[in-house]
Amino acid sequence: MSLSQALEITVRLALEEDIGSGDVTTQYFGGAKGEIDARIITREICVLAGVDAAVETFRQVDSSLNVQVVQRDGAKLSPNTEVLKIHGSGASILTGERVALNFLQHLSGIATLTNMFVEAVQGTKARILDTRKTMPGLRFLQKAAVQAGGGVNHRMGLYDMVMVKDNHLAPGYTSAFLQQAIDTLKKEKPGIKVEFEADRIEQVQQFLNLRGLDRILLDNMSLAALSESVLLNAGRLELEASGGVSLSSVRGIAETGVDFISIGALTHSVPAVDLSMEFN
Repeated sequence: MSLSQALEITVRLALEEDIGSGDVTTQYFGGAKGEIDARIITREICVLAGVDAAVETFRQVDSSLNVQVVQRDGAKLSPNTEVLKIHGSGASILTGERVALNFLQHLSGIATLTNMFVEAVQGTKARILDTRKTMPGLRFLQKAAVQAGGGVNHRMGLYDMVMVKDNHLAPGYTSAFLQQAIDTLKKEKPGIKVEFEADRIEQVQQFLNLRGLDRILLDNMSLAALSESVLLNAGRLELEASGGVSLSSVRGIAETGVDFISIGALTHSVPAVDLSMEFN
């Protein structure tokens, strides 16, 4: 599925969920029956995301609406900045208002938090990654918001990258078993990246001896263990740190020399940004 396909489907489902059999409030009490002008503005400092979702919302509600994009995803905005201008049926604008704002507020929250982490590791080589800890049905949009904030997408799903965790492996697994599995995978699916999760230095040492491995995930390791892993690796594989990363701890993690830092909170527990619609 492409981002444009995901956008169309996600917006359609959101509108069906909200409108149902019809917007009875606007139908019976909406004073804005004719054409009006409206705008969406920021209420706080933020990094913007979700503009395409908002535009698609108004398009699906009423394709005759004239929607002007003033700011694009990735823009760093101050309060009271115009994001969109909308002209057309007041009833249609009212019907699409909440869904459009929901997308903008949630996705801008992701972009804003991502950018805070990105700025916190400036000057190091570490890049900020998202995870698969996304809201069902919103993954494509949430991961696009991470990019808008300056982050990097990890795998999109179970199909485009291998991530081997402890739960995948039977007790007593051997290096020979792992090597055979990697060799078979690389033969049948050339080009796919393979990452193994390690939570102990001993595992890091074992995985570094495997051919065809692309990345090691260092899970919930101390700064000392992360630094030791970087020394052991000596630049051979990509190293990703993960587990309990916060804005106060991310700089120290980045300074150990890891290549990536993955943060589930970017998508699973982000606060919404305050945006609102004003009618002229």
